[in-house]
Amino acid sequence: MELSKEQNIFLVQEYVKKQFVDNGMCADIAIHDTGGGNPHAHILLTMRPIEQSGEWGAKSKKEYILDDNGDKIILNSGEFKSRKIDATDWNDQSKAEIWRGAWADICNQYLEKDNHAERIDHRSYERQGIDQIPTIHLGVAASQMEKRGIRTERGNINRDIEVSNQRLRQLKARIIKLQDWLDDEMKKDEKPSLADYIQDILYRQAQDGKSQRTQSIYNLKDAANMLNFLTRHDIMDIAKLDKVFGDMFGKQQDIRDALKPIDRRLKTLDKHIEQADIYLKYKGKKTLTKAEQTLFTAAKDYLKGVMNGKTTLPTEAWKAERMKLIAERKSLDYDYYKLKDEIKEAEQIRKSVYSIVRQEERERQLRRGQDIDR
Repeated sequence: MELSKEQNIFLVQEYVKKQFVDNGMCADIAIHDTGGGNPHAHILLTMRPIEQSGEWGAKSKKEYILDDNGDKIILNSGEFKSRKIDATDWNDQSKAEIWRGAWADICNQYLEKDNHAERIDHRSYERQGIDQIPTIHLGVAASQMEKRGIRTERGNINRDIEVSNQRLRQLKARIIKLQDWLDDEMKKDEKPSLADYIQDILYRQAQDGKSQRTQSIYNLKDAANMLNFLTRHDIMDIAKLDKVFGDMFGKQQDIRDALKPIDRRLKTLDKHIEQADIYLKYKGKKTLTKAEQTLFTAAKDYLKGVMNGKTTLPTEAWKAERMKLIAERKSLDYDYYKLKDEIKEAEQIRKSVYSIVRQEERERQLRRGQDIDR
């Protein structure tokens, strides 16, 4: 469900007035809505204050630094030591968080007023405590190709991220289920050694007569697997089993934390490479259309901001770094499957415990009934 076009316009106007115009800025709004499900606004803001005379003011002023006696400090260059003081705080990086939060607040107010259940949150998944990797922005060209059924590189990255998120959610659910079972075990009054307990069951069932062999063979196999698991992980009590499950949580967290910066960097590299390709495509062209000139200028300005004074485009280095990150991502997938196998084994251990305990209880009740009959 979406707000109407009129509501979107009122929303943006109210937001811009409260956050920018009321604080002295001039704002120019351009709203783009082609009906493709991605309405958005571009807001152009002034960084200079306007004086009472109506003229533009300075963005900053010089303030001299004084010594303990209140005198100006002379540098070796002969100039007085000074610092720049911004006329406003509009360009302060902390403002971005405030403005993003204010945007979320006003959007949610409009959604609630129009009886929409959806809400937005300006915070990252990590800050919200959500175990999920954010997808990357497709862009106009890739979006149009995807809609026509043409798979793009960015679309493939997002599909990989979605698969990873699904796997992580399933993995977390299974680990939580195991942890819940462990917590129940920890609450029990009797906490015998797991290895001793399993070994005792193995020994007693091995001494059963032939009439018991068929019904107990399944538990014997499970118990043997459990003993192997406990021995391999050096688990001799519930507390150590708790640590093994805790390590599973830690590994899951490591995979998630390792994937996030990789995907963020891949997104940045894709943008670098895309803009470099556009720049090189139109650089040597003698006559450019208005649209081509706009793309060329935007690419040139973008690259200027990321080149740090360099004159040669490091396109090959960006592509090499991208290939390296993709390889690292595949390695993380391997770690995921390895962890998945460990959890699958731990789940079988849990089933074995329940199976063995149930059979032990049935046999105990059977023996008790036989004693009463006697």
